[in-house]
Amino acid sequence: MELKLAKIELGAKIKKINLDKIEEILKNEGQKIFYFDKSNSHKDLVALVEHFEELGYSVYLREVKYTLDENDYIYEIHIL
Repeated sequence: MELKLAKIELGAKIKKINLDKIEEILKNEGQKIFYFDKSNSHKDLVALVEHFEELGYSVYLREVKYTLDENDYIYEIHIL
């Protein structure tokens, strides 16, 4: 499964990440906060949460709104 990361800059291209890469990052750092683009399906993000909970991690998923517009949000996933 590939997920789209949130853009850091307005004109930047969307980068993708897969579960294997996330697992590798967690092995090196122990915990990490990831920000995902709103174009990812909620179903895929819930599957990501369940995958890492099965591996023994604590995972928190929430929507982060960055303006007053209801359509301006990203997903934040904190994996401990």
